[in-house]
Amino acid sequence: MDMDAFFASVEQRDNPEFRGKPVIVGSPPDQRGVVCAASYEARKFKVRSAMPSRTAGRLCPEGIFVRPRMEVYRAESARIMTILQEFTPMIEQVSVDEAYLDVSAHADPELEVDAAIEAARPMAAAIKRRIREVCGLTASVGISANKFLAKLASDFQKPDGLTVILDRDKIAFLRPLPVSAIHGVGPVTAQGLEALGLRTIGDLQNSAQSLEGVAGSFAAKLRQRAMGNDERELDLSEERKSISAENTFLNDTDARPVLRAALKEMALDVARTLGQHGVGAMTVQVKVRYSDFTTLTRQIRLEEPVTTDREIYRMACYLLARDRLVTGPLRLIGIGLSTLVAPEQRRQLRLGI
Repeated sequence: MDMDAFFASVEQRDNPEFRGKPVIVGSPPDQRGVVCAASYEARKFKVRSAMPSRTAGRLCPEGIFVRPRMEVYRAESARIMTILQEFTPMIEQVSVDEAYLDVSAHADPELEVDAAIEAARPMAAAIKRRIREVCGLTASVGISANKFLAKLASDFQKPDGLTVILDRDKIAFLRPLPVSAIHGVGPVTAQGLEALGLRTIGDLQNSAQSLEGVAGSFAAKLRQRAMGNDERELDLSEERKSISAENTFLNDTDARPVLRAALKEMALDVARTLGQHGVGAMTVQVKVRYSDFTTLTRQIRLEEPVTTDREIYRMACYLLARDRLVTGPLRLIGIGLSTLVAPEQRRQLRLGI
């Protein structure tokens, strides 16, 4: 299940005057920042998420720029996930607007694979209908035998789509798609595959070329995905995996007071989130982006979890100094926390070796 242009759709729902118009959620086009989401009307102008707002403004001069309301989107996400729980408890939420559902328990165990897939169609339609009735939003749903194919199906007929990929049809369905459609294939791998003449998934299906030089250890899984196979199980744990915050400056800066103020604000933000979830972080990461868009991250693993903004700020400053990351004006700076654990008996903070 994947919500359609989620942030932008919430804004169009809450502001009737935005409906049918190109809505762009993100920083204004006259300021430094990026697009968080774009309505389908804005996407017709090739506006995309993560695009600089200034670029989006040039592509879509009539675009309506709206500041993100993350608390509203999170609350709406929680409401949607509660709706999904009405249909099955077997849910893996992968983002604020996307989730996998395992509904195999609802199927007759005597059914063959394709019959079981077809049997899920009424439930998918009911989920879409329930989300529309309760939230006033549309969702696209994909149905298939594994996560890779279900995700592809959910993207296939957006918005408000419902696509089924039967096991007997998966090879043919995949054949014309670009290699970049395979989960795990990023721009660099896609370029490497194209250099080998492998532009579509069908090319991969028919090729006996060695892929290790391009895909490394992912080569075996890449071949499996090209044939529509994916052995990943749903991750049903409710534990949050990471927490992060970033600050994109209006003007590139290496001024220490400005950087320290940004770090303190972000440290307070992520520390509050730690407190809300009752966890501490064993890994602290800093992220910097320079004027030429070069982006670096550095992290440190600790022996004891950090929980306070003061500790997080101190670790971030340590990483910036240790690796001499502020060598010129920064476009962006960020803090990330991972390896989240229960902060039991805490001893004096020590750096891991």
